[in-house]
Amino acid sequence: MINRFSFSRTAAVAVKEFIQMKRDKITLGMMIGIPLLQLLLFGFAINSDPKHLPTIIYNGDSYNSFTMRFVSALKNSEYFDLKRDVFSADKAEHALLSGKADFVLSIPPGFYRKLLSGKHPKILLEANSVDPQTVGAAISVANTAFENTLQEYSKGSLSYLYRKNKGADFVVHRNFNPNKIMQYSTVPSLLGVILTLTLVMITSLSMTRETERGTMENLLCMPVTPIEVLLGKIVPYILMGLIQMVLILVAGRYIFDVPLKGNVALLFGLGFVFIVASLAVGIVFSTIAKNQLQAVMMSMFFFLPSIMLSGFMFPFKAMPFWAQYIGTCLPLTHFNIIIRGIMIKGAGFGDLHVHLYCILAFFVVVMFIGIFRYRRTLD
Repeated sequence: MINRFSFSRTAAVAVKEFIQMKRDKITLGMMIGIPLLQLLLFGFAINSDPKHLPTIIYNGDSYNSFTMRFVSALKNSEYFDLKRDVFSADKAEHALLSGKADFVLSIPPGFYRKLLSGKHPKILLEANSVDPQTVGAAISVANTAFENTLQEYSKGSLSYLYRKNKGADFVVHRNFNPNKIMQYSTVPSLLGVILTLTLVMITSLSMTRETERGTMENLLCMPVTPIEVLLGKIVPYILMGLIQMVLILVAGRYIFDVPLKGNVALLFGLGFVFIVASLAVGIVFSTIAKNQLQAVMMSMFFFLPSIMLSGFMFPFKAMPFWAQYIGTCLPLTHFNIIIRGIMIKGAGFGDLHVHLYCILAFFVVVMFIGIFRYRRTLD
């Protein structure tokens, strides 16, 4: 029996662990990669002051010296990315519902004539205020820009414009969330975050569990094709994902008082596609990982950028271009837009179909990788 502590034996065990670590390249890569990923995301991609927000102008009047000054001031502030003019209220509403625009600036017919005649016209700025954090700073900048433009314009012979009730008003409508309730943004997005975390991790353990328990041989002996095995692994968890959706939606509605303005059937239909895509990611990880620890670490490696680059924790529009590009490739980014659009805005399929196609494309690519990676032999 060994009673005395030995530095040499301790060193031998440590050397053995270093050798094992060196051989397990996937685990070693995750241990190095996850901290680096966190550093890069928090250091470069995270920004709480979004700029270059897409803005559409609904112009019912011809451009004049005042409106041109005001629009230029908005553009120079860098908070507003002026996309195009629209000449239909329906198109402006669709832009807000679909997420193509965060702001719609409406200039009413005869604005300039009413301004010069002292009739106190109004300019309206409609904001997609589902996420108050995204548009808050830009709204303050727009108010300041309008005030400064009116003061500069109302000089000399036009000074009566500012003295007479400020000449014009700038009205802001925070659409969809006028009271700036943060739960309207966070609670719906939590559904996608929870589904991503649980479903990817559970299915990533699926194939590796078969290997570790010694049941992979039985699975390989069955007369089934790779696509049948992978789909068979996914199907039981689809039901679990739908149950999670029901529980979270009920809790959001009756505990946090989050509205559900859109079509429930559409929400579950698009949610089904997202669930399948998330499960497919876990299956691919399970075909790569050699053990359950590696599968869990791969799941976290996927989950971290998903939660940080999807617009859940930080405004998506505030991220640099490369981070937005990566986020656009992740299904959670599109599902956040879908679920917020249906629940808070009451958006329909026509407003959200582009995001559905992005999730479907992601699913097809991931399933192709999973089928390619599926090992028909234990080797």
